[in-house]
Amino acid sequence: MVKLHVSSECVSKSKGNDLKQGFEQRLEALAAAGGDVLNGGLKGVEKESLRITPDGFLSQSPHPAGLGSALTNRYITTDFSEALLEFVTPAFPTTWEALRCICDIHQFTYAHLGDELLWTASMPCRIPGDREIPLARYGDSNVGRMKTIYRRGLGHRYGRQMQVIAGVHFNYSLPRAFWPAYRAVLNDARDDVTFRSDHYLGMIRNFRRLGWIVLYLFGASPAVCKSFAGAAAKLPSLNADTWFEQFATSLRMSDLGYSNQNQSRINISLNSLDEYVRDLSRAIRTPEPSYEAIGVKVGDRYEQLNTNLLQIENEYYSSVRPKRVARSGEQPTAALRRDGIEYVEIRSLDINMFDPSGINQNTMRFMEAFLIYCLLEDSPKLNGDELEEIRHNHSGTAKRGRDPDFRLQRRGKAVTLQSWAREILENVMTVAEMIDRNGSDGSYRASVGILRAMVENPDSTLSARIVAELEQGGTSYFEFAHGMAKCHRDYFASIAPLRAVQEKNLTDEAADSVGRQAAIEAADEITLDEYLQKYFTAC
Repeated sequence: MVKLHVSSECVSKSKGNDLKQGFEQRLEALAAAGGDVLNGGLKGVEKESLRITPDGFLSQSPHPAGLGSALTNRYITTDFSEALLEFVTPAFPTTWEALRCICDIHQFTYAHLGDELLWTASMPCRIPGDREIPLARYGDSNVGRMKTIYRRGLGHRYGRQMQVIAGVHFNYSLPRAFWPAYRAVLNDARDDVTFRSDHYLGMIRNFRRLGWIVLYLFGASPAVCKSFAGAAAKLPSLNADTWFEQFATSLRMSDLGYSNQNQSRINISLNSLDEYVRDLSRAIRTPEPSYEAIGVKVGDRYEQLNTNLLQIENEYYSSVRPKRVARSGEQPTAALRRDGIEYVEIRSLDINMFDPSGINQNTMRFMEAFLIYCLLEDSPKLNGDELEEIRHNHSGTAKRGRDPDFRLQRRGKAVTLQSWAREILENVMTVAEMIDRNGSDGSYRASVGILRAMVENPDSTLSARIVAELEQGGTSYFEFAHGMAKCHRDYFASIAPLRAVQEKNLTDEAADSVGRQAAIEAADEITLDEYLQKYFTAC
């Protein structure tokens, strides 16, 4: 373990602006102030999974009754489609608690799926055309109907097939004790909300700069079933049923998925919270001619919420978002204006096909240490030239990240992915060692070590392992993923039953959520038209 020794010179600088010069000085000063301020940050997971029939086709059945209301269940909801489940954990101070919770939710869900399976990959199963992909339904309340209309609009704008691509979101906030300690280290006199939001935005800017490493390490979507229509048809054929890119890491995060052209001209600044809120608010008020051609209310049915660049804030696709828990009826931007950034949401993780829960502790530990590094490292404001480099690095890593000839762009120069990744991991390892020094089990350092090996050997990455399985086994993407889905179902059937307290918690939540939905529906006193007008007037 590398010692974080703190010189007297460094300590003397901790009261001045000189400390703003570098990551190492900031980390050393935090160590001197009490390094345990990095331990115990809150971690939560949101994981999507398609429900499929036993033979591997997209389920057409309603949301299982035993899972409660998709509108109000805190742990189990749906995303775009009625068949696209979303599992949500609370925020926990340890990765073990977060993993155990997501595992429990899977186990509980399987008990209510009948003969259906959960698809275990980010790119979809054998899916039908757009019209046969069912939209998620949330009941007859105004808010429930609004959620379905929003999804209908997404289908018109981007295609329903793209919307059933699944992923894992990792939510993270620094420990409360970190912020006063860091303010003291930097001798910053600004108020708590401004200080915290400013540094979270610095973290987010650096995540945008360096997030290509997440695609390389955790990308697990190098191939797709040929039932996935559209731009995927331009990919090379691996076999009769599979398109793929030989060196791709994450087709999900490429222009086939969430880095699509529809949003390429929506520029949301990350240079200040005011600019972020301003740009996002502007996008949901700016008309888009191609969306005007779709219409809003055609006959008696809403086709979308409005004809603007974004229907609502959540339509903006980004690998990372600043977040705050909103109050009932409060819009995300209003919550950010009220009390600043509370946590960050990382959206670029693919589902790990080799893990029954789709994510593991090594991933969460790395992400935590990496995000702390992103916060402590210098984070100048983004400009147009750097944004172009970020786009190149993101799209290139998604489609060619394991290609030996691929080069990243760094301040106008071409660099190898491995050389830059080694530098990043060295710094992340330093953060991991500081976390472990206070947690004393070595798990964070070990996690970074495992991922460092993937940088040195691209064939050991998740994406390379998937391509190898397909090529060596002579199987299609669908056959391989379908087989993994069956294995994961059997895994959850074989492990010890849910603990009684968790079984009761999930069962009670499912039952209570049905009552909460009914109460919301009974409380509506205005029409849907009036509700939507009131909602957007408040934007």
